[in-house]
Amino acid sequence: MVAPAGTLRAMRVRVVWWELDGSETSIAELREYLREESVDAFGAVEGLRLKLWIADEERNRWGAVYLWESEEAGRQRLPSRARQIIGKDPDFEEWFDLQASVEGVFSEALLSRRGAAFAGA
Repeated sequence: MVAPAGTLRAMRVRVVWWELDGSETSIAELREYLREESVDAFGAVEGLRLKLWIADEERNRWGAVYLWESEEAGRQRLPSRARQIIGKDPDFEEWFDLQASVEGVFSEALLSRRGAAFAGA
């Protein structure tokens, strides 16, 4: 899925989240799902540049932010069971055009397997 030299692909951002009130799952259980299954599965998805799983424990929300090489790449069948585990479709799901991106100066080069799901793992 590499664009020919001299052309720019329109990268797309997708944001989804669930309100977990009323769901039979918890943020802690979803973190376990990340560790045991989802992170590795998404690591093999073509066209996915970055996926960030996010949570707001105060408001009992769970979601994700995806950075895709193209919207077409993001329309493929994904290796996710989140809808099944949570028991419903996301409460919010929207696509955005990427306007700019940058990587800052950082001390840890590896971005994979960061976050609360892997704290202490």
